[in-house]
Amino acid sequence: MLNVLTSLVTVLALTVATVFAFHKLRLPTVIGFLAVGVAMGPHGFGVIGHGAEIELLAEIGIVLLLFSIGLEFSFERFLSVKGLIIAGGSLQVALTALAVTAAGVHLGYPVRISFFFGMLASLSSTAIVLKIYSDRGELSALHGRLAVGTLLLQDIIAVPMMLSVPVLGETEAFSLQVVGLTVGKSVLAVALIFTASRFIVPWFLHQVARLRNQEIFVLFVLLICLGTAWLAFQSGISLALGAFVAGLLISDSEYSHQVIADIHPLRDSFAGIFFISIGMQVDLAFVGNEFSLIGAAWLLLVLVKGGLITAIFSFLQRSFRLGLLLGLALAQVGEFSLILARMGGAFELLSPDQEQLFLATSILSMLATPLLILGGGRLGFALDRGHAAEAPSAGDMTGHVLIVGYGLNGRNLARVLREVDIPHRILDLNPEVARRVRDEGEKIDFGDATRPAVLAGMGVARARVLVVAISDPMATSRIVWHARRLNPDLYVIVRTRYVAEIPRLTRLGANEVIPEEFETSVEIFARVLQEYHVPRNVISLQVELVRREGYGMLRGLRLEGKSLARFSQFLTGATADTFLVQEDAPGAHYTIGELKDHFQGRTSVLALVREGVSVESPPMDYPLRPSDILVLLGSHADLDRAVQLLTAPPPGEGEG
Repeated sequence: MLNVLTSLVTVLALTVATVFAFHKLRLPTVIGFLAVGVAMGPHGFGVIGHGAEIELLAEIGIVLLLFSIGLEFSFERFLSVKGLIIAGGSLQVALTALAVTAAGVHLGYPVRISFFFGMLASLSSTAIVLKIYSDRGELSALHGRLAVGTLLLQDIIAVPMMLSVPVLGETEAFSLQVVGLTVGKSVLAVALIFTASRFIVPWFLHQVARLRNQEIFVLFVLLICLGTAWLAFQSGISLALGAFVAGLLISDSEYSHQVIADIHPLRDSFAGIFFISIGMQVDLAFVGNEFSLIGAAWLLLVLVKGGLITAIFSFLQRSFRLGLLLGLALAQVGEFSLILARMGGAFELLSPDQEQLFLATSILSMLATPLLILGGGRLGFALDRGHAAEAPSAGDMTGHVLIVGYGLNGRNLARVLREVDIPHRILDLNPEVARRVRDEGEKIDFGDATRPAVLAGMGVARARVLVVAISDPMATSRIVWHARRLNPDLYVIVRTRYVAEIPRLTRLGANEVIPEEFETSVEIFARVLQEYHVPRNVISLQVELVRREGYGMLRGLRLEGKSLARFSQFLTGATADTFLVQEDAPGAHYTIGELKDHFQGRTSVLALVREGVSVESPPMDYPLRPSDILVLLGSHADLDRAVQLLTAPPPGEGEG
């Protein structure tokens, strides 16, 4: 018992330290867990013993990891990506598996072993790629959306891969009876899990949620997760697959968000133990003796898998830069591959030396991913120069607005420009978007705006305004730089997610940079100031001040000058505003004199508008009527009281 507790405390301490350090470095913690396992395991410094208790905790970590992945999986998100991802992702998995299978057969391995190698190589790391893209703010960029869709497709394909491991592990000759029995048994087990999770578990979840007891809710969720995994194992399929299916089906429940929130802390802790246990299995002596082989295997993985992904998406997107970004980002081995490798070892699909080679290559591929993603963009721009661009043509159009990116902002801008009859052209890199919008009658061209030839073809030299409304920071910078050199007089407006991008984009030639994260703040404080009756021109000046100062006030920076001090006077001084006299308002039938008596002389009536006729300084005996409009001058507090006097009470208030 003491050994179990010692190992658990040691692993948890290393898990906490790893999460803290890699959070500070803004790197995926998965990489840290693997590195810690390698360094601190029995083949490293020996801080962590490789006992059965660690294996048990790692198995629990696999179950919780796959359960949470299933919970967070969204069929709606996947279906929204549609044909491009299904075509590109399926081709990537199939061609990678076939290429590795062919290489394995050529080296003398049996077909079933070679195909297993192909399955391991075809999957990528969801956790690492999503973490890096999230930190870089590129999940909404086109390459981010394509990467997410491809990873989701890989997660789906991993399910039949896990089902096929027992079949591949049969040492006797394949037969339809063996394959059919294994697959039928697995399908029946998944069907039973589906039925229970779809119809029985939601009812129990509802009953437990009605108790409003978080402890019972968390315990019941753990029971679902571990219980389903146990039932799956008893049915002949893996613990991990059962947990994934359970999470996948509960994801449709109304309680899925609460389940995710409750399971995350446990998931992260046990998943850390799982990845540390994977790193512990790496034999450093083997790595030292076979370092050149491991390096060659990693390089071959990047060239084959990364090259296939680059070729597929370059063809589908007609952009070598975009294809290379995806190829380098998805060139590593994924979490599902590690789980498949553990299953394969149990079915003797991997020898000890092969397992060591695979683990070392996998960890090296994961460690290299941040560097590959970082260098992918620059390398893509450099190599893309040699590729001929099919530049669209804007004809003889001059003085037009060029919109790059047809997302929400691009669509809204195009609709307004169309309504006011301002000439404009639209450019987007997504062929599905370009095809759909063209079918709707809008003029749109497909092309990569980071290429000078494409910008020139769109008539940027004759355009009046360029609006860049995409979510790719590196591509945005490149577009602004090229556009400014093609047209020094161009007015460039750029949308960005982060205010930190403003100085760099301004230096590159942008006239206006609109950061999303602070424009919402600007709108909020403008609405609040309107509620306090601050004059509209004063609000407009303040908004302009904030924007001109680079949103410094909202970032907590101290602004110089008298503008802010002067602005504070408007909050305490008098101001004017208009008020509609509503039916059934307390003062709806007052005279002007009675109204002034109610205000105790602190508020002046400047004018009254009745049926479109203005009466300036109405006399004291002038009676009010519903639908009159009053122009009042007073302090903010007095005008608030005027609102209460001239506004009808809510329905039902004051009755009975």
